[in-house]
Amino acid sequence: MMYPETMEEFADWLASSALGHDLLCREQAFFDHAVADIFGFRAVQLGLVDYDFLACNRIPWHGYAGMDGQADVVCDPAYLPFDSKSLDLLLMPHALDFTSEPHQVLREAERVLLPEGRLVLTGFNPFSLWGASRLLYRRRRVPWCGNFVGTSRLKDWMTLLQLETTATRFMAYSPPFARADWLARCRFMEQAGEYCWPQLAGVYGVVAVKRQRGMRLIMPRWQRAKPARSLAVASGNERQPINRTQANETSHE
Repeated sequence: MMYPETMEEFADWLASSALGHDLLCREQAFFDHAVADIFGFRAVQLGLVDYDFLACNRIPWHGYAGMDGQADVVCDPAYLPFDSKSLDLLLMPHALDFTSEPHQVLREAERVLLPEGRLVLTGFNPFSLWGASRLLYRRRRVPWCGNFVGTSRLKDWMTLLQLETTATRFMAYSPPFARADWLARCRFMEQAGEYCWPQLAGVYGVVAVKRQRGMRLIMPRWQRAKPARSLAVASGNERQPINRTQANETSHE
């Protein structure tokens, strides 16, 4: 299950700390770009309902679920109260980081998605400066108490569940300093990290699509139209084409 107190503390940390606010801005930009061109009928954000990561999505129905009392649907992410194959888009901001059953949460995400539905999630990278900071803080407080599921492990889980990764974005390359001025001094690492050490970022974002086994899209087979055939009537050495209607009238006469 997800730990509601931990998620609430994490939501407060994003809003109150300099490091959290910096991360929140980066993740908001990631979600805004990832969901802008996803269409359908129903979209759900699972967790961190204080922040609207569906704001740039044009699906008509948006729902917000989680263990927070402000959510539209209060539920355990490991056992979602949605019908199977009912959602076109599911967002999970750090939903796998603060749960005791990350694989079960991912399995539920696959269950509720329609074929060709989209899953967009973010998570902490254990193989980064952020992951190393967990040893310093001994996992006693947010966000260092999270699971920090690596991208390789995550993609292995997705492959088993027929969730195909279509895009991966890395962010937060600078050390996780608590002070805003120290973060500003390390701003150059954000641009350099994308080219030099992309997989060592503190946070990753993943976009995946649910594939249906045995399902194949049937595309129309367009063929070029053939010209209508005509009949030729010989008169001496000349040949004049006439259509079939004229030929029938001639035969009746």
